[in-house]
Amino acid sequence: MNEILRMLVDRHYATDEEDPAEVRAMPVVLRIERADPPCRTDVLEAAAAAAIAVCLDPRAEPGGEWHDDVVAWVRGRIRKVSRRARGAHWEAVQALPGVTLTVGRAQVRAFVPARVVDLPKELSRLQISGSELPGDEPGPVPEGAHLLWLNPRVEMTAGKAAAQVGHASMLLAPTLSEEELKEWAALDYRCAVRTPSPAEWDALLARPGVVVVRDAGYTEVDPGTATVAVCRS
Repeated sequence: MNEILRMLVDRHYATDEEDPAEVRAMPVVLRIERADPPCRTDVLEAAAAAAIAVCLDPRAEPGGEWHDDVVAWVRGRIRKVSRRARGAHWEAVQALPGVTLTVGRAQVRAFVPARVVDLPKELSRLQISGSELPGDEPGPVPEGAHLLWLNPRVEMTAGKAAAQVGHASMLLAPTLSEEELKEWAALDYRCAVRTPSPAEWDALLARPGVVVVRDAGYTEVDPGTATVAVCRS
């Protein structure tokens, strides 16, 4: 099994206080142009795919240029911080190490995790707020995509939801076989983000093998809130 995936399976969640100077996060930048913004579902699906793409990139493997940073992040609390960009600011961040994925008209770039205090100015100047997008009616689930289900009882901005589905794709990956991971990688880690009815959500959580993202409660939702669920069967 890939080293990063093995760490995700075996990780123990820290409960002690962290040194603020050592807090690490994966920046996730959503391209939201003022004149022609993308639809919310496409943004979330691109974010979910980009997050796991960074973790499974060859550069994150032992000996790769991203390896130490990704490993240090996975060993601690897995934080993601979503920001929005447009125009020249979006173009500027493309030079920073990470992976940009496109779904429909949406583009999202997930970056190599780093200490928050070391964030380069191209990222630190981007706004965290203002990432809200209206709901939309997604089409059929693309072939080969893995379904990520949003909690219908929890309201989240697009930025918050993007971070949560990124957590979900990372927790899903270790449950897949090597062959399934290869097939998923060939599809750029395609995900489908959908919102079930409350009754469907409750039934989903009761299914064996379901993977649930529970938020730490730093922003928008209470600690321990179930935000996203994934069930392969």
